[in-house]
Amino acid sequence: MTNNTGTSFRLDNEVAVVTGGAAGLGRAMADVLAGQGAHTVVLDIDAEGASKAASEIESSGGSAEAQALDVLDEAAVDETISDIAKRHGHIDVLVNNAGIAQRVPATEMPRDVWERVMGINATGVFLCARSAARHMISQGTRGRIVNIASIMGFSGGIYPNVAYNTSKGAVVNMTRALAVEWAPHGIRVNAVGPTYVRTNLAEPLFANPETYEEIKWFTPMGKEAQPADIAYGVLFLASHESKMITGHTLPVDGGFLSW
Repeated sequence: MTNNTGTSFRLDNEVAVVTGGAAGLGRAMADVLAGQGAHTVVLDIDAEGASKAASEIESSGGSAEAQALDVLDEAAVDETISDIAKRHGHIDVLVNNAGIAQRVPATEMPRDVWERVMGINATGVFLCARSAARHMISQGTRGRIVNIASIMGFSGGIYPNVAYNTSKGAVVNMTRALAVEWAPHGIRVNAVGPTYVRTNLAEPLFANPETYEEIKWFTPMGKEAQPADIAYGVLFLASHESKMITGHTLPVDGGFLSW
């Protein structure tokens, strides 16, 4: 596993939990955290995918395990996080990455689609953060929570995506609120706001040549992000090098929000 950050940003002897870690951004985050020495727990509703990701991390020299988890199942979230904390004695990092997008014009948005997007992207983040924070507080360690927001948490966007954009705006302010509430316990809560990234979630956009050119035009750096670009932003906020940063959402966007 490649380590391009020298001796800094190490997470040796720490436990990092990544939701939605089986593929895409979550998989890149799991790879990077494990590459920096963390024992990485890959959680995903796709049990087979999570197991495969953990096995591949181990084969590359990292330390990982996998468990299936639906972040909307409150009892399962609490049970899973408690199990991890009990077996390892501590949870140091939680990356709240699990999320979905449903690109439907607002006037055609069914309520069940709206509620599912808001549920997974906002409520799921809260449930996992709440459970992890309970253990971080009880274990007395300086835990770090990194939520995955989006540039759409700050922008109305360039394509119809009202449920997703609203949910990510909620994540941005949830990050601030939890940072203030949990700072006295030594828990830092931050977020990363990715731009359009070449993953399965955004591939339908990139597959259209006109849309792809439009995304590049709206990005001053003129290119799309890769999963590793987002993962290294997560690593920074999960590391001790960012010890004076909390309540912040770090856009990793090639300048998209600078317009």
